Amino acid sequence: MKTLEELALLVDGTRIVGNASAQITGIEHDSRKISAGNLFVCFEGAHVDGHNFINQAVSNGAVAIMTTRENVQLPAGISALVVKDMLKALAVIVPYASDYPAKKMRVIGVTGTNGKTTTTYMIREILTRAGYKVGLIGTIQTVIGDEIFPAHNTTPNVIDLQKLFAEMLSRGVQYVVMEVSSHALAENRISGVEFDVAVFTNLTQDHLDFHKTMENYRAAKAKLFERAKNAVVVNVDDAAGAFMLEHSHCKKITYSVKTDSDLRAENVDVRADGTSFELGGKNLNLHVTGIFNVYNTLAAIGAAEAENISADIIQPALENFRSVPGRFERIYADIPFAVIVDYAHTPDGVENVLKTARQIAKNKIITVFGCGGDRDNTKRPIMGRLAAELSDVVIATSDNPRTENPEKILREIEVGIREKIGAKTFENIADRRAAIFRAIELAQAGDVVMILGKGHENYQILNSGTIHFDDREVATEAIGGLIHG
Repeated sequence: MKTLEELALLVDGTRIVGNASAQITGIEHDSRKISAGNLFVCFEGAHVDGHNFINQAVSNGAVAIMTTRENVQLPAGISALVVKDMLKALAVIVPYASDYPAKKMRVIGVTGTNGKTTTTYMIREILTRAGYKVGLIGTIQTVIGDEIFPAHNTTPNVIDLQKLFAEMLSRGVQYVVMEVSSHALAENRISGVEFDVAVFTNLTQDHLDFHKTMENYRAAKAKLFERAKNAVVVNVDDAAGAFMLEHSHCKKITYSVKTDSDLRAENVDVRADGTSFELGGKNLNLHVTGIFNVYNTLAAIGAAEAENISADIIQPALENFRSVPGRFERIYADIPFAVIVDYAHTPDGVENVLKTARQIAKNKIITVFGCGGDRDNTKRPIMGRLAAELSDVVIATSDNPRTENPEKILREIEVGIREKIGAKTFENIADRRAAIFRAIELAQAGDVVMILGKGHENYQILNSGTIHFDDREVATEAIGGLIHG
């Protein structure tokens, strides 16, 4: 436990109202999760103001609140920690109050626009095979050993992240492999985390609604490499790879397919049932397909080598690795065409998966995709252009429109589609379920139906709220209707 005064001394300009000797048992931002002795953090979000839940937090046991407001009406006997900048203060206070649990485990961070999830799962597979108990933090889920928990952000906020590290430590986790988002790096959510190895996958257009420019986006990613202690693993086929290396101050391991590097894949063979390539005179045969998965595999190998994992462990772990939910995931059924669901939601992601689909398609590629609302709208026509160029049939639909009008999003996508579609088939169907059914209705023998954008997600965010929606379930239903008439 720490006292309120101990926490206040960590950040300049912090002021205490009330009892400076109050014992703080933990820090929490959700009033429903408060327990006795907690410090309740009053976040002021776009839709929710934590100050409105002070009474609930106190009734659940909070002894103090943390706020940026100078004049907050406090319940009797409750103290306040008044800070100038909430995020900066939390970045210092929370890891200290948690006794820095991440420093007591080995931590591997993976960042990049695409490939983070698959790469982290591959690294986890290798480390598990090496006999370690591994924790994983990522977009799809959090994993502690063999236990799976839902994930709400690629990288949780600093409070939730430190609690997660503490939980992993208490359960005997030795390695944590985590996806590190650019938002988390920009907001310093990973404060207090000591990264032993940092991995860079690639950098393509995404999140410009938040970062504004690609230069800002790249600079946010580079923060991970400035923090790395022991080694960095960098894709030097990507233009931003050199930038990440410049910001690194430890051992450097490079990987590539096209250029010279420490780990270069040669004689790459991409097939419908998997991929093979040569590395250092040895042949690897993977169950996953696509050139993007060659890069993911190289990144995982680099991370494992940085941690001195033997090649005798690395190779069989990767050759036994199957897939990640929603990443080029095939829907198996008794049909003469393929249906694949993928999370691709950036221009680079769309290009990669459609080029892979072309390698395995015997006939047409039918692509269903949309773009998220309240997010970077500059990538919409780019994604439309790529879908039209690399597909034979394009069905534009809704992704997670959020508060935006789905028809407006479709009009912006259509600008790019019209540039490249020519005489090929194109339809706008705002209802995602109807769009998936339409794609499967159009499919013929040898075709590949690509359903892009949501991957593992089992929800859709609409203006009216969040509904259950899983592309895999809808596709399976559509196929069933086709089979059974």
